[in-house]
Amino acid sequence: MANLFEQNRSYVLGDPELDIIGDRAKLAQWRHKGIGPAYYRLGRKIIYLGSDLNAWAEANRVEPGQEAD
Repeated sequence: MANLFEQNRSYVLGDPELDIIGDRAKLAQWRHKGIGPAYYRLGRKIIYLGSDLNAWAEANRVEPGQEAD
């Protein structure tokens, strides 16, 4: 698996690296719906771990030519 994010780094909303998976509004929608990558909520701050983002990206990987579920 190729890592899109640094494994040992924490990402907070506003970090430009998060734009690769979605903007602030999209990430907020996913959190509200209970989908998307795992995160920590510390007060009003949202924190994503690089390892969680990489795991989520890998779980959403699509192999061309394989049937979708």
